Amino acid sequence: MMAARQSSFRGVMLKNELMARHTSWRVGGPADHFYKPAGMDDLVLFLQQLTKNEPVFWLGLGSNLLVRDGGIRGTVICTSGALNDLVFLQDQRIRAEAGVSCAKAARFCVQNGLAKAEFLAGIPGTMGGAVAMNAGAFGGETWQLIDEIETIDSTGLRRMRSPNDYQVKYREVTGPEGEWIAAVYLKPKSNLADFSLKDEKGVGKKQIKQLLMLRNSTQPTQQASAGSVFRNPPGKYSAQLIESADLKGKCIGGACVSDKHANFIVNMGNASAMDIESLIEYVKRAVKQFHGVDLTEEVHIVGEPAK
Repeated sequence: MMAARQSSFRGVMLKNELMARHTSWRVGGPADHFYKPAGMDDLVLFLQQLTKNEPVFWLGLGSNLLVRDGGIRGTVICTSGALNDLVFLQDQRIRAEAGVSCAKAARFCVQNGLAKAEFLAGIPGTMGGAVAMNAGAFGGETWQLIDEIETIDSTGLRRMRSPNDYQVKYREVTGPEGEWIAAVYLKPKSNLADFSLKDEKGVGKKQIKQLLMLRNSTQPTQQASAGSVFRNPPGKYSAQLIESADLKGKCIGGACVSDKHANFIVNMGNASAMDIESLIEYVKRAVKQFHGVDLTEEVHIVGEPAK
């Protein structure tokens, strides 16, 4: 049971909210409780009143995520459109709350002279999610930019954490147990000569535009997907393995391997989460049989199957 003294905190509280409304694959059953805070202070109040041992699931833009048809037990906390403060600090760092979209952060970084952050524009998620999994695009990885982390725990207690408190790998991050990412601090890691404050020559803006054009030309951005489905195995590319196994266009129900990029599965409009998960397993088996390579999901699969 979740504490329900809504009057003490602001935000949107919903019961039995379909996760299909909040995921980029447009699938997913109901969450018992769905909360979008009005801001960080309200999130703290909410967590302080949450019943002990209530399961909590954090949600950003709903990309890189497959919620099963049975939905999520417990409480979903949505940061997108809620924890969205983005500021340039006097110490030349940028503070981005967890719900800030990576695309927005990329533009803001460029405007304020943070070097080599353009790749963030190619990550279809929020900064909280990008940091939690070390998301990357176009050769860049999120943790290249991280200077400090602000966390929050189940009691609403906020802490500052150093990158040294985390073990960061390819698409995998392990940090202090029981703490979630509330905000990140970004700082230039390269020589000052690599960037000019305020991007006076517009170089960063042009790079972002070029990266987005490349993304649109190589990925099915106009269809419902969750981004890359599988991690790249060492020394290999999942998309090439899947394509050479002749799996482009393979469908199960309303879910299909994209004809545009083989490491994307798209919802043709009527897919269930079960269709997508079944296709993920089919692709894994086929690539194993064809190449002898085990693919590992990059997308997170959560929730319960339909009853």
